[in-house]
Amino acid sequence: MSRYLIALLCAIVTAPAMAALNILATVPEWGALAQELGGDAVRVYTATTAFQDPHRIEARPSLMAQARRADLVVAVGADLEVAWLPLVLRESGNARIQPGQPAYFEAAAQVARLETPATVDRAQGDVHPAGNPHIHLDPRLVLRVAQALSARLAQLDPGHAPHYQARQAEFARRWTAAMTRWAVQAAPLRGVGVVVHHRAFVYLEHWLGLVERGALEPKPGIEPSASHLAGLLARQATAPAAMVLRTPYQPAGPSDWLAGKAGITAVMLPYTVGGTPAATDLFGLFDDSLARLLSALR
Repeated sequence: MSRYLIALLCAIVTAPAMAALNILATVPEWGALAQELGGDAVRVYTATTAFQDPHRIEARPSLMAQARRADLVVAVGADLEVAWLPLVLRESGNARIQPGQPAYFEAAAQVARLETPATVDRAQGDVHPAGNPHIHLDPRLVLRVAQALSARLAQLDPGHAPHYQARQAEFARRWTAAMTRWAVQAAPLRGVGVVVHHRAFVYLEHWLGLVERGALEPKPGIEPSASHLAGLLARQATAPAAMVLRTPYQPAGPSDWLAGKAGITAVMLPYTVGGTPAATDLFGLFDDSLARLLSALR
């Protein structure tokens, strides 16, 4: 073997691997999706957990430091993070990840959103002018976001484009099979009435055919009052709900009170990845959500 060939082989063996793409995800569900699609070609940092209200996060220096290093920001969008993400992005000094740049990605911008208000008024509470942002609880929309995010990863990191395309195809195959299974399991939930703490389950209801009978919050972002809860209890006589739904970051008290008085079940759903011990990834999120809903129905 020639000295030239030996030197070339040594250079290949010792050459550093292509650096992983640094991704800052604002919420666990989209961080989990980025990891599914990127595998070992990405490094994902998630700004929040399932036990934090993503509307109300402190724009702390550690987040700005993560944003400064980020090659891609994956956000919910539709104004969900409006109270903190713009400050984090601005103070990061990272021009690549500013809104409008390829390295800034909004999941909600990839799909048609429900509940887009015709007008917005402060008296309505914390409404979202761009529509309800909690799109991740409809698995059909997750698949659309996955397609768009995979394309964005390939655009930003063309050296790994075949890797992202292959992982997206495999995710789509597994996800489509899971959606078929979930549809069969969820059939008994169609037409079931529910009360929610916050209107965070609109897309889940739309997918499953659940019927929302009311919300514990009199207006979005306004904590439940005694009079409002009493009104929901009275409504059970004419528009009954079978269960009360909340997220891990919402207090149990109002749900438990209404469930106890009405003789129905209070259900904490994982809401996002990490919300329960079983919801370790996106597949577990839906598996556990359906298991909890069906158990409450029984």
